[in-house]
Amino acid sequence: MQRLWRHARLATLVDGGWGLIEDGALVTEGEHIRWVGPLAALPASMEIGEEIGLDGALVMPGLVDCHTHLVYGGDRAAEAEMRLNGAGYEEIARAGGGIRSTVSATRAASEDALLHGARRRAQALMAGGVTTLEIKSGYGLSLEAEAKCLRVARRLGREVPVQVRTTYLGAHALPPEFEGRSDDYVDAVCHWMRALHAQGLVDAVDAFCESIAFSPVQVARVFEAARALDLPVKLHAEQLSDQGGAQLAASFGALSADHLEYLSDAGIAAMRAAGTVAVLLPGAYYMLRETRQPPVAALRAAGVPIAVASDHNPGTAPGLSLPLAAHMACTFFRLTPLEAVAGITHQAARALGLHDRGLLRAGLRADFAVWELNHPNELVYWFGHDPCRAVVQGAEVRT
Repeated sequence: MQRLWRHARLATLVDGGWGLIEDGALVTEGEHIRWVGPLAALPASMEIGEEIGLDGALVMPGLVDCHTHLVYGGDRAAEAEMRLNGAGYEEIARAGGGIRSTVSATRAASEDALLHGARRRAQALMAGGVTTLEIKSGYGLSLEAEAKCLRVARRLGREVPVQVRTTYLGAHALPPEFEGRSDDYVDAVCHWMRALHAQGLVDAVDAFCESIAFSPVQVARVFEAARALDLPVKLHAEQLSDQGGAQLAASFGALSADHLEYLSDAGIAAMRAAGTVAVLLPGAYYMLRETRQPPVAALRAAGVPIAVASDHNPGTAPGLSLPLAAHMACTFFRLTPLEAVAGITHQAARALGLHDRGLLRAGLRADFAVWELNHPNELVYWFGHDPCRAVVQGAEVRT
């Protein structure tokens, strides 16, 4: 059945601009967009079976959160209080904080408990216009616990009306049982990857390339294992130091390199050549009170595509609003409003290897959000609330 969505101000985002259409209309058929344009230009040949009036609301592509750690047990509010009271990384770690505390809580939690928490977080993101999100593992750090987290992510995609892409992040941190044996742990991560892929739980593979995590040589081993399984890769790169992670990621044709505060010119050139998306994560920058910004002007000048994500996680980015992340990207990193909105729609979709969403264009998925806004630039102007009236996924109203 063809469905007409009429009397909307459309921000299609096509052709590199806002793509505004006043008194616009969408025709959907099945889960896809059949036609977009001014209502007055609606072809007479359309066989409309249902009409939905939007009363002049702003309609934009559904938002895509391309970097989250949504499945985990517990929280780290006490650790955040310690940090705000002046404690450093080592003091927090000695007190039992850090990634390992989340690993312990996640391992102890049941699948149902993890799903309950992840569902609440996903619903909060959806209330802010999100129709697609990525969920990383990385808080299990054993085959059983990583599988549990990825199963929860898959269940979330079936039970909550949001599209979910799963990413295996076994190489996130070193678990206590592998203390002093990081190479052995990398061997285990690669071995588990094959088992998890065989269970249909993995859409992509990620790693944390950093002096406090895994070396470029170790990450390359993880990526070789991913390539053998024909799985795309992503990388936490250059967050705290320049490890050459961006060049490494690009050499494997990575979908994205994320964080990038210490990204070098060589890394930018490699990403440009490979078509690797730069994913900026201003929530972690804000939470950690960082002062070094990603080289946005150089990325822009090189033509590297830029995406923005929430990086939701319990330790360094507990925010649950993608529009707020876009606002922060403008405020802290000097993205333009158009760049930021592109960064949470079609550029974010590209960072997940998805080319069927992120724009309002015939042939793409009918994923869009309806906003009580006058212009799409308001999405990064207002903060503290989400003026999203509804999200529509696959031409079905979800909220």
